[in-house]
Amino acid sequence: MYELPQALSFSLAEYKERMDNVKKGMAKKGIDVLLITDPSNIYYLTGYDAKSFYVEQVLIVDQQDEMPTFIGRYMDAFSCALKTTWLDERHVFAYPDIYVQNPEKHPMDWISDKLIGMGFGRKTIGVEIKADFIAPYAWERYKANLTEARLVDGSFIVNWVRLIKSDREIEMMMRAGKITERIAKAFFDTTAAGVRHCDVAAAAAFAAYSGTEEYGGNYCASPMYFPRGVLGGAPHVTWDDQRFPENLTIFLETAGCYRRYHAPFSRTICIGEPPEGFMDKAKACVEALESVMTFTKEGVSCAEVAETFRRTMAKHGIEKEARIGYSTGVAFEPTWGEKTISLRREDSTVLRHNTCIHCLAALYYDNVGISISQAMRVTHTGIEKLYEVPLDVVLK
Repeated sequence: MYELPQALSFSLAEYKERMDNVKKGMAKKGIDVLLITDPSNIYYLTGYDAKSFYVEQVLIVDQQDEMPTFIGRYMDAFSCALKTTWLDERHVFAYPDIYVQNPEKHPMDWISDKLIGMGFGRKTIGVEIKADFIAPYAWERYKANLTEARLVDGSFIVNWVRLIKSDREIEMMMRAGKITERIAKAFFDTTAAGVRHCDVAAAAAFAAYSGTEEYGGNYCASPMYFPRGVLGGAPHVTWDDQRFPENLTIFLETAGCYRRYHAPFSRTICIGEPPEGFMDKAKACVEALESVMTFTKEGVSCAEVAETFRRTMAKHGIEKEARIGYSTGVAFEPTWGEKTISLRREDSTVLRHNTCIHCLAALYYDNVGISISQAMRVTHTGIEKLYEVPLDVVLK
């Protein structure tokens, strides 16, 4: 009897249920075999947690096999995947190291031969061609080698299964939220005139990794974002070693992370005198975010949530064209977004119980930015916040 590693976060039954749900999504697209390269999707189906996706690796889901198959570099396949996932040795393979970053050879040639050897040479094979970690050349090698197979787009099948969380996943999200609270406190406590940006980042990182007394944190899927001052309208800049001046606005966007599950947040601090109109805009952001939290529940659509936000902002004379949020959960680089639903007018997807969303009330101008957000779980009757952090701008 195969024994599960102690490190696994979920039961064997839950992993099998995820596999069954993915296979249903495959069946709807007529896919016999799905090749997965998104590390978040690999983790979701196996528990494989390693930053090895800088080289080619793939998880194979076969409609006729209850267990997926992992193929990767030897040091990752047998030294990690076999020891940290629910896969047995018949479902883990390694390509020779000569294929690693060799301009004369490509791992997908070896993997293609393996797929043919597994009996998939004439099957309909789905490939996550829109995932972040599949090179265009990898797709070209599949097409060159699997000439008798039917290759189709299998992107986002697993992502959509991930959208609805199990109760155990919600527990992971709530633990991540507790870590988020620690990060927020570190941000509020350390940000001040004369302090270096990097020292605030270090304090926040310590809170993120040390977690709570009961459980520690993981690195999150994105670096900490530190838009400030004239860069306040650039929401994805990071920190440097400059010191905060006497008058500056800054916001932090990051996430608490527990076993790859994320609870993202952003909050804004104003050092010194706020710019003209800044606090009025911040008040509008808070009001709009609170209106979303009051309105959102199972059965409403993403478009309706976005419209609720838009109407509240319009009362203050503010128009916002960009989406206001997205689903979140398990993640690796480069994003904690799940690449499924978006809180925007054009998305009619209906929210369901145990969907987790990150809603951002954010305004980005040429010389200043405001960002205040909340990650939440959708329930039958409303929402449950993943963390408790005051929404108001912190004045220093």
